[in-house]
Amino acid sequence: MQPGVVILGAGASSRMGRPKLLLPWGATTVLGHTVRVWRELGAAQVALVHAAGDAALVAEAARAGLGVRDLVVNQDPSRGMFSSIRCASCWAGWVAGLTHVAIVLGDLPHVRRATLRAVLNFAATQPGRIAQPSRDGRARHPVVMPMTVFARIAGSPCADLKQFRLAAPEGVALWESDDAGLDVDLDTPADYERALKEFGVEEVA
Repeated sequence: MQPGVVILGAGASSRMGRPKLLLPWGATTVLGHTVRVWRELGAAQVALVHAAGDAALVAEAARAGLGVRDLVVNQDPSRGMFSSIRCASCWAGWVAGLTHVAIVLGDLPHVRRATLRAVLNFAATQPGRIAQPSRDGRARHPVVMPMTVFARIAGSPCADLKQFRLAAPEGVALWESDDAGLDVDLDTPADYERALKEFGVEEVA
């Protein structure tokens, strides 16, 4: 398995009041931590979708070790999260040889590294299928897709990722996890404080 990763960072973070990916997380930021973790997990490529003109996020991406070649621009993020995924799907910058792409939300730095590793391992046992962790039977992120399936998003008539997943003829395979972090999104300042308090910051070994 040769996975690539796309981090979705084009949202406005309106409920948080400041960009989620720029929030402090340990000695770095949410973005820096996320990039570092996925590289530690063996991602062959990490890409970031950002809104056009977001200079602060582009600068932080550079500090996290992402180059211009790793950036995907969403010219109109107001179209919603699926527009960022669509931008990544039709992006010409993916390196050759990737077998899968993990679609990663920009606000889940507290999900355990072991959980992410297990999802990748599970995806490798599900040829052709979309793989996700689940918590109490409910599908969670990240979503790991074979590259062939991910490429279809570019031309898909589906309105959102959920619709695309449910319509995929290959089906979706769920891996049940006990990781409580899967249930917490960093949507508000209170969510952020809760994540710091309850889950802490996992350091890279």
